[in-house]
Order: sequence, then structure tokens, then C-alpha cells
Amino acid sequence: MKTKITTVTLNAAIDKTYYVPVLAKGKVIRAEKILSMAGGKGVNVARVLRQLGHSNVAATGFASGYNGQFIIDQVRKIGIESEFVGASGESRLCLNFIDRTDGSSTEVLEPGPEIREEHLVNFKSKLQRLSEESGLVIFSGSIPKGLSSGLYAELIEIARQAGAEVFLDASGEPLVQGLAAKPSFIKPNEDEILPLLAETEKSGGQDLYGGVISLMEKGIPNVVVTLGGEGAVAGAEGKLYRVRIPKLRPVNTVGSGDAFVAGYAYGFIRGWPAPRCLSYAAAAGCANALSQVAGDVRLSDHERILRDVQVEEWHR
Repeated sequence: MKTKITTVTLNAAIDKTYYVPVLAKGKVIRAEKILSMAGGKGVNVARVLRQLGHSNVAATGFASGYNGQFIIDQVRKIGIESEFVGASGESRLCLNFIDRTDGSSTEVLEPGPEIREEHLVNFKSKLQRLSEESGLVIFSGSIPKGLSSGLYAELIEIARQAGAEVFLDASGEPLVQGLAAKPSFIKPNEDEILPLLAETEKSGGQDLYGGVISLMEKGIPNVVVTLGGEGAVAGAEGKLYRVRIPKLRPVNTVGSGDAFVAGYAYGFIRGWPAPRCLSYAAAAGCANALSQVAGDVRLSDHERILRDVQVEEWHR
């Protein structure tokens, strides 16, 4: 299997995190600290892959204007191959306000640039080439305004026809329609999986397992449902698993799902068995929660947490 991993962020962003004494409506607030970095879910996945030690990583999607150039420069600086395509207008800012009083996070997300037909044609051509070079292509995040919510299904087919395995980490209608293309892996959270379970009960612990089984039977071989501080439930290699994580005092949980995807991809591209992939992924998600910024994992945190992650096979 080819070792290159390409991440796709159709709506790349600059993630800005503001630490404020208290987030109060209608008041002037002075930030104590501001952190800025290239973001968007796929960019976060690519960065964590590099931090975990996977060197052959490319990032593509749309990056536009001055903000887009910042994203491209930041991606290159950390050793990721930048393959972004330009569009009209400016790439978005994603603002995250951390309230020091209780550690809560409030996000404000801009819509992003306008993607025209010629931009999409250019992107599909680049995706075709990158997919031919890659063992795995990961599609993450929202679809830019004006584009079809069924776009992921079309892009997954392009990547798969070129010979790559495909992960999809999306929500809402893009995820629902993307399932038709049968990606190799999906990672909804407990709320995001509900629209996918029309034929199963939608509440209660065992019903989640039934939902995972249903999705596997529909041709999705790796299904993970993340449960925040309660870990995850998963189906892979025809078996069901319960993933339990240690108790932590999170600093910033934004990007933990992206770190989870990166950890799973790290093991998947190496042919690891599912329990090992799940352990590695869960530890990455937890380690991200200990960082002040999204999509950031310290190896020392990851290695320490990995020893305390438990993955057990579940039998009905």
C-alpha cells in the first residue's frame, strides 16, 4: 500500500483562539492571549499526522486571498506538501473564544470563499493526481457555500477510482449523501450518527452498537462513534469495540475529533489491527484536548495517555 496520505479541506481556515477573562455579551473584552494557525478539519488532521511521525502528508482543498496564503505558508512550514487550489475571495477565519472562568469554548465560523465551476474543475484534476499517489485520502469538514451537499460522494469516487482508500469525517447532509460512495471509514459523534440510523432505534447505549452494525452492513467497514469524555464505540474488521479513555482535565477540546482521525489513519496506512488503530486514535484525541490550540498533539502526552486507553471487544 502506498504510504502517502492526502487530506482534503474544502473550506480551509485560519483558526484564531482568544483567551478572555470572561465572555460577556455586550461588553468590551480584552483578550489575554491570541493564537493563530492554519486550520480547517483536514489541515488539523495533516498537522497531527506529522506530529505523530508520518512524514508523507499532502493537504489540498481551497485556499484564497491573503488568508489563503497564510494557510499555505503555515502548512509548508511544518513539512506538509501544500496542494491547495485558489478560489474567489478570502479563506475564512474561525474564531474560538475560551472563557477563563470556566474553560468553555465559543466558536464563530465565517462562511469562506466563493467556489466557482472553474475552481472545482481545477480541484478535481488535482485530487485525481494526488489520489493516484496516495494510499489514503481523508475528506474532512464542511462543504463551501454554493456547492452541492452531494459533492463528497462524487469526490470519493474520484479518489477510489484512482486507487486510494477513503476516509470521510463530515456531518449532516454531506455525510448522509457521502455514505452512498461507501467510504472506508466514518467518525460521527453521538448526535451526528442519528440521521444515519433511520432503521434503528436512536437512543440508548446498545442501540448505538446496533447503529454501528447497520452502517457496517451497508458497506462502511470502519465506523467509529465518538462519545466525548466517554470514549467511543466502533465497528471494524467485522467486530464491535468499546473504547474507554482516561479522565482528563481538558484545556481545549476543539480539534480532538480531527486528532482521532489522524491517529486512526496513522495505524490504518500501516496495516495495524483495528484495536491498535483505535487505541492510537483515542490517545491522539485526548492529547489534543490538553493543547491550547486545535489539531495539536504533543508526543509525550500521546505516549502517556496511550498506556491508559482501553479497547475491549463487545459481544451482543
